[in-house]
Amino acid sequence: MVMRKWVLFTILIASLIGLVGCAEKTSAGKESVQKNNVMEQEKKLEEQKAAEETAKKAAAEAEAKRIAAEEAKKPKVVNVIDPGTKNIVKSFIPVDFGFGTDNEKYKKELGNWAKELARGTETTPGYDTKMILDKIDANGQVIKGKPRVILEEAELVTKIIEASVNGGDVFLPIYVTESGYKPEDAAHLAEVVVATYTTKFNPSVTGRNKNIELSAQAIDNVIVGVGDIFSFNHTVGPSDEAHGYQPAQEIVNKQLVMGIGGGICQTSSTLFNAVDQLAVDYVEWHHHSLTVGYVPVGRDATVSYGGKDFQFKNTAGVPILIKAVYNPNGTLTVEMRTSAAYQSLLQKR
Repeated sequence: MVMRKWVLFTILIASLIGLVGCAEKTSAGKESVQKNNVMEQEKKLEEQKAAEETAKKAAAEAEAKRIAAEEAKKPKVVNVIDPGTKNIVKSFIPVDFGFGTDNEKYKKELGNWAKELARGTETTPGYDTKMILDKIDANGQVIKGKPRVILEEAELVTKIIEASVNGGDVFLPIYVTESGYKPEDAAHLAEVVVATYTTKFNPSVTGRNKNIELSAQAIDNVIVGVGDIFSFNHTVGPSDEAHGYQPAQEIVNKQLVMGIGGGICQTSSTLFNAVDQLAVDYVEWHHHSLTVGYVPVGRDATVSYGGKDFQFKNTAGVPILIKAVYNPNGTLTVEMRTSAAYQSLLQKR
């Protein structure tokens, strides 16, 4: 009897354990199904999101192509801009001027326009300006001039042609060059005379002598830095009555005639013979149509404001100072000077 009860008890316990196991399996199964459902939903959402992103990307690409196609139909525009003021100097459509159909003609027209822009016209000044050299006044103070400004015409044309393909902005290639000397040099440039030349004139010819005096004063104490270009006409300015110049004989077309400013060529010729002792390069230099008596044959330098000029570039290696000494008793002396520290570095002919 006892054995029977034990068997029944064992069977009962086993049954209960089985029921618990089934319950656990059922619960685990439900959790597995729920997890699978969540994963499927997440996968569907990811697929839907990816599809939406693909659709958006395709739409954006299509819109970009549409805009590009519309832009391609529009004519390309080139804006030429002043780098200093940021103002548009000229805005134009290249195809209207032959770009793409006659590029040589287009390039030629650009070259003509760039030349006018750089050098100016009869009514409009250009970007190019000669350097106004610094000068030392009677108190030893430096009177500041102006830097040399150059608009590179060929570079401008090249930039415009490159921009003509797709359009866009082109900044004017403007280059500014300051005088080639150090500010601290100014106080010492008169220390050493490295070249000098003297010419004579008749003290009794008052008008001509006044013109020599005025032009000598104009070039006196002018600083010519390394690489600077000296222009006689630009430095002296107009030799007319408004600037105090007087009537005197001058050579015009192989004839001696009376004219305002006659005699200033003696100043430019004296300057030439002084500076010619140094290793300078001549930018512009002309002879008179007749021989002159104040310098040897072939050693003169004729000038005429608005016409022939005497210009040289300082390639002597050091900054120099021009000294012009007018003596009313009949001599004009032009000296080239520099500082003692630079004397050994100066290059002569």
